[in-house]
Amino acid sequence: MSAEPTSPPLPGAAARSPFNNWITAIGAVLAIGSLFSFALLTWMDLTGSHKNPYLGIFTYIVAPGFLITGIAIMFFGAWAQRRWEIKHAATMPDKWRLDFSNRAQRRLLVLFGSGGVIFLLLSAFGSYQSYHYAESTQFCGQVCHSAMNPEFTTYQRGAHARVDCVECHVGSGATAFIQAKLNGTRQLIGFTLDNYRRPIPTPVQNLRPARETCEKCHWPEKFHGNIDLTFDHYLSKKNNDSYGVRMLLHVNSGRPGSPLGGIHWHVNPDSAVEYYAADEKRQDIVWMRVTNKKDGSSRIYRNQEFKGDPPAGTVRTMDCMDCHNRPAHVFPTANDAVEKSMALGTLSTKLPAIKRTAVQAIIQKDITTGTEAPGKIAEFLRGKYKDEAELPAAIAEVQKIYATTIFPERKADWRVYPSNIGHKDWAGCFRCHDNKHKSDKGETVKASDCNSCHTIIAQGKGPELAALSSAGLEFKHPDGTYDEELSCADCHNGGIQGK
Repeated sequence: MSAEPTSPPLPGAAARSPFNNWITAIGAVLAIGSLFSFALLTWMDLTGSHKNPYLGIFTYIVAPGFLITGIAIMFFGAWAQRRWEIKHAATMPDKWRLDFSNRAQRRLLVLFGSGGVIFLLLSAFGSYQSYHYAESTQFCGQVCHSAMNPEFTTYQRGAHARVDCVECHVGSGATAFIQAKLNGTRQLIGFTLDNYRRPIPTPVQNLRPARETCEKCHWPEKFHGNIDLTFDHYLSKKNNDSYGVRMLLHVNSGRPGSPLGGIHWHVNPDSAVEYYAADEKRQDIVWMRVTNKKDGSSRIYRNQEFKGDPPAGTVRTMDCMDCHNRPAHVFPTANDAVEKSMALGTLSTKLPAIKRTAVQAIIQKDITTGTEAPGKIAEFLRGKYKDEAELPAAIAEVQKIYATTIFPERKADWRVYPSNIGHKDWAGCFRCHDNKHKSDKGETVKASDCNSCHTIIAQGKGPELAALSSAGLEFKHPDGTYDEELSCADCHNGGIQGK
């Protein structure tokens, strides 16, 4: 880099350090900037909310990586300078050496120093921006796009779409802080090596108590009375008959300050409901214990197949997450997604039996990747409807439904991620209330009738939905009579009915 040649050192002069060269100087600037970023990120991480597990990736992996790279460049520069000096000792040993007596090099040093200062400022700015980006929902959902795309897609249309991921997924305190950092690093390694499980398992065993998450915003004791809900359905018939059910959902009963009743009785502060599930997804509940906290009495229920007591450490106290197990990442069933489009008018009901046909198109077994799904869905629907005027719009809508509800590469959809709210397509409430769990005295946890948790005030279509009954109606199955020994989920599975 020198414009003025330098002469070999005089005999007896002090040996020049091999670290005195431009390559080492560049490495030193990179190392100092990385060290500054590491110190800044560490300070923000230790003094911040500790809520983001991925900030540790920037702090303890990316920044140290650049620091190590800078140090490596420094030593490489010293090695290269020493090697050149040995080979060219008699001619020009100082090829890359910094020479402050050289006027041209002094000008370069001024420019280099100014660039170094700018680099440090950019490092500080980049570190600060990285800190906040690592806390964003976009980072959680899109940086590992192929891995977390199903969760990010379901999150965006969920009821908690304005709640940051870290508010629920990362706890507070030192233990949660360390666990979050380790978990974030493990996830990064799994994604990089592409060896993570498909579908990604729901970490129910690691869920924190709902009082540490849900109840920061929700207050069960203040959800009083009934909630008026209407469920719009369409029958799987040629003329696409609509069928609605309007009901009052009994969340709580009583006045403010009174003991909890209704559905929220399960988290009544005067009682404790505990259970043991024999499967990882907590769908096969085989043992339950209900304890009255006032008098200390308890009742234990077991199903017919389970004898004895649960293994140590496997009993869970019921809280919000046992029913609201997918509060932010609900995978709608094929039936529900198609019916919603029909209700919105984006999927024409003029096409005969479009509900059944659309669901069949979505759940074709030979669709194995997301890229081949649009073509196979279009081919299937064209085979059913030929040249119907509504066909192009129907194809586009069904393709959209598939793209936002089924993720074949991740093997993720409603069939592997059950929702415990209700009991139509999954066991839900009937995991316990099935008449099959009995106490030692022969008492059963009865299967609740339709009016225990909700009162149907209207059902049917057209004028029938306008005729409200304050006393409540007996549930009328749209296809006529049904076997009362069966639960809804014994027939309904979210796809084509009948298992």
